[in-house]
Amino acid sequence: MSKKGFLIDMDGVIYRGKEPIPGAIDFINKLKKEGHPFLFLTNNSQKTSRDVCYKLKQLGFNVGVEDIFTCAMATAKYLAMSKPEGTAYVIGEGGLLTELHKHGYAVIDDKPDYVVIGEGRTIMLESVDKAVNLVMNGSKLIATNLDPNCPTDGGKYRAGCGAFVAMIEFATGKKAFSVGKPSPVMMRMARKKLKLTTDETIMIGDTMETDILGAGAMGFTTVLTLSGVAKIEMLNDYGYAPDFIVNSIQDLMKDDLFNRVITKGALTTPELVHAH
Repeated sequence: MSKKGFLIDMDGVIYRGKEPIPGAIDFINKLKKEGHPFLFLTNNSQKTSRDVCYKLKQLGFNVGVEDIFTCAMATAKYLAMSKPEGTAYVIGEGGLLTELHKHGYAVIDDKPDYVVIGEGRTIMLESVDKAVNLVMNGSKLIATNLDPNCPTDGGKYRAGCGAFVAMIEFATGKKAFSVGKPSPVMMRMARKKLKLTTDETIMIGDTMETDILGAGAMGFTTVLTLSGVAKIEMLNDYGYAPDFIVNSIQDLMKDDLFNRVITKGALTTPELVHAH
């Protein structure tokens, strides 16, 4: 049997707020022990991979910087491949700026090749107006992701990257190209980073619109956890379904279920594998 590898969402899958989800640390240790390659995927462009790695280590995960892949990393890599040594006007924070610089991009505010929108807690209307004018004058609009909102501690939400992108799209009449989940760009980059084939790749996530939609469209095996955003009663709202549904990543510590995910079993509906 070929070796299977995992793409794993973070918030709602391996931790919630400032606490690891029970069983998550053991599951990552299991993957390392058994030699399954894995990569953490996040649509948050604020933090660098080193920042994300530090947080995971503080929570008790034995991981390295090489185990992190952010939408900021995917966006910078995509732009560098599309137009090497280009220029960008950026609304975003350190994670996005660091990756753009790392990939040879100059950040400017006059006639840039691209206007790049990422996550930001201090986005000002003045910078949005600047972005609108640049796009209307020919700069291409790029989004690190199109998430409309983001969960924060205490069960509250804040406006996500997609909300700000929608404002610029509406003002300019131009559509953004998004690189983060569920875009095939980020999914394909992550798979190639692990040197896996499509059939060898398994995505674990808690969001139908990003994790499951993106991975399913790529032909990856999909595992939906109910420990984050998604709830079982929501599944009838979608025209697609995950291959497996688990209450949390802890269920995958059970050898029988883990082996069924690895082999993708002979299953007809996701309800058949819902772990109780």
